[in-house]
Amino acid sequence: MQTVENINKTIKENIAVMVYFSAPTCSVCHALKPKLLDMLDKNFPEFKVESVDISVEEDIAPSFGVYTIPTVLVYLDGKEFLRKSRHMSVDEVMREIKRPYDIMTSV
Repeated sequence: MQTVENINKTIKENIAVMVYFSAPTCSVCHALKPKLLDMLDKNFPEFKVESVDISVEEDIAPSFGVYTIPTVLVYLDGKEFLRKSRHMSVDEVMREIKRPYDIMTSV
């Protein structure tokens, strides 16, 4: 079972984290999630993903200020970098995280 503490620990311990909020009744959520995960896999291997089903873990979304689904929160170096809700495209998310991600992960 997920908790706010577990998610915050993941955010703190990883350079890049995406927290994906959805629910079983959300058809957009189910269509978007595999596309986002595939994009992350192919382009951003350092990303860790936390998925939150708001119908099960009801206390987590409000703790992150999330009140609509789907919502994607992107954390880079422990800080919230991007927040997208409802209407978003995979390309849009990728464009917004590419440059800072590349800078953070280049050695």
